[in-house]
Amino acid sequence: MTPPHRAPDEQDEPALLRDQFRQLLRYRSLLATGVVIGLIGGGYLALGGEDAYTATGEVLVRSAISDPFAAGATADKGINIGSERQTAVSDTVGTLAAGTLLKAGDDVTAQELLTGLQVTNPPNTLALRFSYTAADPEQARARAEALAGAYLTHRKARTEESIQNMSDGYRAQLGPLEEKRDLLEKQTGAGAADDVTSARANIIVSISELSRKISELKALDTTPGYLNKKPVAPTSPTGPGLLLLLGLGGVVGLALGLLLSWVRLVFDPAVRSTRELVHSLGAPLLGTLPRERTAADGLLAIGRGGSRLAEEYRAVAFRLAYDPSFAERRRLLVTAPRGDNAAAAAAAANLAAAFAEMGRDVLLIEADLRTPTLARELGKAAHEMRPPRWAAEEGDRTWPNGGRTNVDVPGSGAFALIPGTTADNVPRALTSPPVGRIVAEADRPGNVVIVLAPPVLSYADAVALVDRVEGVVIVCDPREVHRSDLERIREIIGASGGSVLGALLHPSRGRLRRAERRAASPRRRSGGGGGTPAAEADGPELTGDPTETLGLRAFTPPAARR
Repeated sequence: MTPPHRAPDEQDEPALLRDQFRQLLRYRSLLATGVVIGLIGGGYLALGGEDAYTATGEVLVRSAISDPFAAGATADKGINIGSERQTAVSDTVGTLAAGTLLKAGDDVTAQELLTGLQVTNPPNTLALRFSYTAADPEQARARAEALAGAYLTHRKARTEESIQNMSDGYRAQLGPLEEKRDLLEKQTGAGAADDVTSARANIIVSISELSRKISELKALDTTPGYLNKKPVAPTSPTGPGLLLLLGLGGVVGLALGLLLSWVRLVFDPAVRSTRELVHSLGAPLLGTLPRERTAADGLLAIGRGGSRLAEEYRAVAFRLAYDPSFAERRRLLVTAPRGDNAAAAAAAANLAAAFAEMGRDVLLIEADLRTPTLARELGKAAHEMRPPRWAAEEGDRTWPNGGRTNVDVPGSGAFALIPGTTADNVPRALTSPPVGRIVAEADRPGNVVIVLAPPVLSYADAVALVDRVEGVVIVCDPREVHRSDLERIREIIGASGGSVLGALLHPSRGRLRRAERRAASPRRRSGGGGGTPAAEADGPELTGDPTETLGLRAFTPPAARR
């Protein structure tokens, strides 16, 4: 049976949208800032602005008509409501209304009066709605009524002027006809010709027609319209209220916050999702450590009952145990990208405990010779044990021959620890033959060697160990590591002959604790790690450049190493 086709995650648009939305929600402070700005703006508009009152009047427009009760007579004959609306907001109407208001004691110019006027036409009607907005309700009522009245007055005057002009035109035609009629009457007699009588009759008919038209014009009803709705003084301010403005401000502020979050997301160099982390590192995600309060007696989560963190470490260890790349060599290098190495130390210790719980013989090597703290962090669980036979025969008590510590894991077994100590020449100590013999213990059946190295981008110590410990696990905080850092780690480890087995994510530890660790880190490097200040003062200056130890190790072909 053919399995159903499924689009890859990179082309799953709903998944991409959900992922982008989750990424935007990472910047909750920007979202909250946008909402607060919107609420403040809405509150300012509601409380800080002046109250505005709007009075509304409605005028029904009609044309002049001779008999409004006749069958088929309509009041919309010759009315263009769009043109009438433009007339209502014209300067002529404003001047007439300003004159009316001046008589009532309201001295306002036509331009100032028209600024508060809004004339609208309800759909499918011959009505004009006059809405006037002012700071005082009585002033809004008076001005709306004056403007509606001025419009009706202007329209009536315009209609009467048209009637008068037409009447004058008819009278101008009537005068010559009457004179010609009088002249023909004088020529009329007993022996008058028939053509004179006929001409006189035609003139009389024309005079009668013109007289009739003049009479009809005088009989027209010139009422311009009716004030259907008289403006009244409003009792409450117009516009949206406080709650509505706050709601609109919150919505606009949320949109602003999303925009700011999107801009921040575009220019954020940090890893924005696990998909980007896997793509940049070129390795799978092994696990994500949950937030859990660390016990006071050490780093080990395995051995504490009901610990979600311990279960996650066990899951990562089982996944590594069945990884072909790791199962072939059983060597693991645990490190962080840069900065604090505490999360990598905890991961190395707990992975060692998880492998010991599986019945493996585990050796944990602390290769952080700059700030060695793992033995102290493990606390009472660590007990010193005798060094191996070859180390005792050589009589060299320097790292890593100085001794081993047995770490008891309650209910899970134990693993061996070679704690780190400060060294005068860290690169030479890491590339010494004893380190190679210790790492080679992983070749024995059932043995696992885990090496804890300093951050790979802060020092080249991890790079110096990659030729002996090929499998690398990167322990990082996804909110702090940059995509460019992960790409650089992949290139450095690949060029050194190793491979990245995966990434292990740990939760953020908080800005205050990170600041305290950064402040304490220089103190440990200056003498708090167990070495003498004089010895460190004579050593080479550490600049943090990852290439400072690369030239101190001679290249050994892989065949010769095996």
